[in-house]
Amino acid sequence: MDKKTTPKKTKNKKDKKKVDTKKSLKTTKKIAKKEKKQIKKKEYKKEVKEIKKQTKKTTLKKAKEEKVKKKGKIEKKKEEEKEEEETKIMVPPPAKKDEPEEYKKLRTEIKKILDDRFLPGSVIDEIIIKVLNEKALEKKLKIIIDRAFEHYYKNIIDPAEACGIVGAQSIGEPGTQMTMRTFHYAGVAEINVTLGLPRLIEIVDARSIPSTPMMNIYLREAYRINSDLAKKVANQIEITKLNSIADIETDLTNLTIKIKTNKTTLDNKNISIDEIVDSIKKIRGIDVKVEKDSIKVVLDEPSYKKLLDINETLKDLKVKGIDGIKRIFIRKEPNEGYVIYSEGSNLEKVLEIIGVDPYRTTTNDIQAVSRVLGIEAARNMIIEEAYNTLSEQGLNVDRRHIMLVADVMTTDGIIRAIGRHGVSKEKESVLSRAAFEITVSHLLQAARRGEIDKLGGVAENIIVGQPVNLGTGAVELVMKKGKKK
Repeated sequence: MDKKTTPKKTKNKKDKKKVDTKKSLKTTKKIAKKEKKQIKKKEYKKEVKEIKKQTKKTTLKKAKEEKVKKKGKIEKKKEEEKEEEETKIMVPPPAKKDEPEEYKKLRTEIKKILDDRFLPGSVIDEIIIKVLNEKALEKKLKIIIDRAFEHYYKNIIDPAEACGIVGAQSIGEPGTQMTMRTFHYAGVAEINVTLGLPRLIEIVDARSIPSTPMMNIYLREAYRINSDLAKKVANQIEITKLNSIADIETDLTNLTIKIKTNKTTLDNKNISIDEIVDSIKKIRGIDVKVEKDSIKVVLDEPSYKKLLDINETLKDLKVKGIDGIKRIFIRKEPNEGYVIYSEGSNLEKVLEIIGVDPYRTTTNDIQAVSRVLGIEAARNMIIEEAYNTLSEQGLNVDRRHIMLVADVMTTDGIIRAIGRHGVSKEKESVLSRAAFEITVSHLLQAARRGEIDKLGGVAENIIVGQPVNLGTGAVELVMKKGKKK
């Protein structure tokens, strides 16, 4: 029994040792893991602290930069506000979308009174404003609207009326009474402007450049009150050549050109010597040197012929101003302040200048208006110019006839002349084209193409010798004859 039991005890001891070693290894591993976690936590905390420090530094830097930027922006805003105050633009008032209740009530009342009848919106607006200003008229609102409708209905064109021919006669007949001369511009004796029949022909022919182009340049609030600011704008617009502000002398012995400037003339025109030098440098084959109040021009390749050529180019050299504007006159108008009148026109460049009021500045160059402001503005310009030229001669022509002409001229989005190159060239009828100008060629071309004339207009029906399909000719009545009782 003793022999058997001893080995069992030894086996148990060995197992116990193995278990202990396993346990100790596990505990050491656990401790090591804990230590590693603690070290990692410490490192992480350190990293977080460093990141926080860095972020604080960057945020402070950003805050400082933002403060500086804000200060700069505030200063810039202040400067811009000052400039805006100096150069306030006369912006037209915005359209009111939400009407007051008084307006709405009146509008609904007017609609009730009109019932199925029609009046234009502009007429209704005028009535509303008038009634609100004079509240005694509210009681007479029905009478006012009935009268307005009567007048409106009287002025409507009758069905099948030859409005085109009436319009042409309305403008053409008084046009024969017009003068053929060019007049001085009203108030400005120095500027010549084409008026009368030549101007009317110019408008109707849609000439690319008028014979006497001119502009009325209106200024913004600060500029129209202050004479110095108005003069500054005028100096920017008026073209100034080197010949008018400096003396040009040619030295034939040394083959050089000397330009002597006058300080008073330069101050009056707001021109510096640097500006003159920059404009001279644009000429090729020369060197420019500044000597106190004079400028010396030396040739790269000295020759007598080249010297004379450069002397001529320097005389006509543009130093400042806008191309196309020859002369300028500043006048103080009542209730307006300073207004600039220019001989010559360049609408696009003038509108870019600070101080010019873009909403009221006008030109008599209709093609330039269509290029810069669009066809609608050009249409309005044709109406205004034609109406003014006729009314200046004391001829009263209905504005709607001129509007009809303007509509025909601008209906395709281009200004077309009323002549063989424009409107009459595009007529559908062969005979009406032939009746206008170059008869034989029109008829030959129509025969070659095999065109058909539907005889819809006036001229072609008169040529053929049948009643015109307008007015009384548009109505066909058949009357049955009954037996007499």
